[in-house]
Amino acid sequence: MNEPSAVRRARPLRRAAPWCVAALLLASVGLPVAAGTFGHLPNAPSVGYARPFNSTTLVVNMTDTPRFVPQFLSAAAGDSATFHLVNQGTIAHSFTLLRQPGVRLNSSWTPAQIDQYITQNGSLANVSVPGGGQANATVAFNASTAFDSFEFVSLVPYQFQAGMFGFLNLTSTAPGLETFENTTDSYTFVPDALAANDTHYPFNLDVLVTNTGNFGHTFTIASQSNVTLSPANFTSYFQQHAPLASVTLAGGAGSTVWANFTVPGPGVYQYICEVPGHFAAGMTGFLYVGVPVPPQPGPPSTAIVESWVLVGSAALLGVGLFAAILSAYMGRFPDAPKDPSEHH
Repeated sequence: MNEPSAVRRARPLRRAAPWCVAALLLASVGLPVAAGTFGHLPNAPSVGYARPFNSTTLVVNMTDTPRFVPQFLSAAAGDSATFHLVNQGTIAHSFTLLRQPGVRLNSSWTPAQIDQYITQNGSLANVSVPGGGQANATVAFNASTAFDSFEFVSLVPYQFQAGMFGFLNLTSTAPGLETFENTTDSYTFVPDALAANDTHYPFNLDVLVTNTGNFGHTFTIASQSNVTLSPANFTSYFQQHAPLASVTLAGGAGSTVWANFTVPGPGVYQYICEVPGHFAAGMTGFLYVGVPVPPQPGPPSTAIVESWVLVGSAALLGVGLFAAILSAYMGRFPDAPKDPSEHH
């Protein structure tokens, strides 16, 4: 007669182990999947690469100060330049681009003398813009105008004498490049690295700066390569070296402004926000011209875990642990099939 089989002792922890593992796996997998699906912010580009363009659009703001903003513009000889004129004031202004390169009008001239000069020598563009209005003027520059400089003024009496003038500088006939930059309320440029590579120097670069937040900012870039700016020295530096470009971006999401400038040569150019406190808070970036862009650090995790995701994951973990405890004290779930040889 066979000896009855020995009855195994119940091992609650061993029975509960699979349920514990399943609960942990369910919670650990469910949490990142849910967070990644419902709360992940898109990764911002780490480097903005400039691309070629065939024509130049230059935004010129007119103020009642009176001033042109920006005061210095760049375009490529051989291309067409469209000046988008925006009168931000309440009085009329004019945009009059002199026909002769290399001429600088005498600020002591009377309005009558200025008008006489324009009558005798002509202009490439002469557009009057009423207060609050906008207008466009397109001028084609042939290859022979490379590296020329043209002054533009307002012919409204005494506005030129008060400082309403600027200069358009032409680069070589090779096409220029354009790229983009964004500003944020967290005092950062996104991306904070731009790259522009061309086969000749100098060349024209247009940067479309867009505000993604509510605070106003500036995009101000150093005129010299490989110069390190700091919150302590940038004011004195720009007093001695005029920036390649310095444009003001109005507050409010969606505000845009073009920063148009000529890049003199290869190197690394630093750009900052000059609004008090913004640079000190970290608002700076670098333009890499004709040099390798150093490896950018990987973007930090941008997964945002919603509160309902945490609650749901905790609930899943709780269900799994409850099932583990229940199985530990009540036996297998479901019950294991009985051995047919067992006596009833």
